[in-house]
Amino acid sequence: MSQTHPEQLPRGALILAGTLVAFAFTLTATMRIAHVPPAASPVLMRSADHVAPVRSRTLRFVDAPDRGVRIEDAGTGRIASVIVPDQETGFIRGVMRGLARERRMRGIGSAPPFTLTQWQDGELTLTDTATGRSIELNAFGTSNRAAFAALLETPETSQ
Repeated sequence: MSQTHPEQLPRGALILAGTLVAFAFTLTATMRIAHVPPAASPVLMRSADHVAPVRSRTLRFVDAPDRGVRIEDAGTGRIASVIVPDQETGFIRGVMRGLARERRMRGIGSAPPFTLTQWQDGELTLTDTATGRSIELNAFGTSNRAAFAALLETPETSQ
């Protein structure tokens, strides 16, 4: 007569998992007890260091009939840039899709503009004026940051 045993996790894996959980708990408790402040957000750090904006541009992103995106200067209504569907600007499209999804969930349309700001410390921020959400673009690497930085440089064209 043979006995079958249900498959069990190896004892070493269970000990390792328990040790990892205990370590995480101990580290968290130590940080709380020692009153180590959490890392500040870039917005709070800029405020504390009195970092001023170098330049800023208010932009509106409008879906075009050809599945492209027309980027307009919100102040003048003139075109700042156009993204065609096959163009290598997936980062801009991806960021804007995420922000548009958040606006749809809140019942906000596409009319309120976004503010693109370059700071004295070299950081670049895109802020949704409708929701207040801010995206630190430097966190996505130099080539992705450059896609948005170009919008600060691009002259306006007529519609």
